[in-house]
Amino acid sequence: MMARIVSVGEGEGQRLARSIAVGPHTLTADQPQPISTDTGPTPGELLLAALGSCTSMAVRAYADRHAWPLDQVDVAVRFDPQGQIIKNIRLTGDLEPARIKQLLAVAGRCPVQRLLTKAASVITVPTVVARPHTSRSQSLPQ
Repeated sequence: MMARIVSVGEGEGQRLARSIAVGPHTLTADQPQPISTDTGPTPGELLLAALGSCTSMAVRAYADRHAWPLDQVDVAVRFDPQGQIIKNIRLTGDLEPARIKQLLAVAGRCPVQRLLTKAASVITVPTVVARPHTSRSQSLPQ
């Protein structure tokens, strides 16, 4: 996967809204009302969007590479009540059953799905900045 840094900061004047920067792109994440102001998708929805777009891109690239007649690929992703991710894939085109099977296999191997289904680790690196009016600095235990 390409490694651009994703930066997240608090949104201007918004309680839970977050401003997200990815290279030259900006996005907003938020929570729906009444928790917040619903100025953007929730973090979970952004995760689903990452999975759906990655799946669609992988299927499209594979079909194009093989010059298969895939007219359209649409992906709908949601959480079920148990928290599992449900991914519906609609393929439109004059595709043979064997090619459909291959495209669905590719859909299950997109980089985001592989990341979600393996034991990924997250390393948190804390930084604490003292308020300007505070004379002493704080450090975190190692």
